[in-house]
Amino acid sequence: MTRSQRLDPLLRVVQQRQDDAARQLAERDRAQVEQEARLDALRRYADEYAVTPTGTDGTIAPALLANRIAFRAKLDAAVAQQSKIVDSNRQQTEIERTRLMLASRDTKVLEKLAASYRAEEAKVDEQRSQRELDDLGARRAREAKGGNDTT
Repeated sequence: MTRSQRLDPLLRVVQQRQDDAARQLAERDRAQVEQEARLDALRRYADEYAVTPTGTDGTIAPALLANRIAFRAKLDAAVAQQSKIVDSNRQQTEIERTRLMLASRDTKVLEKLAASYRAEEAKVDEQRSQRELDDLGARRAREAKGGNDTT
């Protein structure tokens, strides 16, 4: 078994890790987009709700105002919570992106090493073949020279 062939199982494992990291990053990206959409929706709703409706006489009942203020506080808390979730997802996405980058680098290093081994093996095979051809040519030349001397 050649050195390049011994690297093949390791290369497959490293490529599998890279594929797994790419899949994880794609899932994280999807989750991040989803959470950001939720945050945007909450912010739009909170902005729409921020406009205080008034009655026909330009006033609002105190009980209704108290309910609106309490609901607005809950909306603000929900926006803050969702912002934290979005930030956390961004961090996780960056971690997965870094993992993918590292896995990709490892794969490239092993691929280069395997290619180097294969090139070296091909060169050695080429030199061996050339030596065999040279030996065969030399042997035939000696046989031809030896055959000409006896006749």
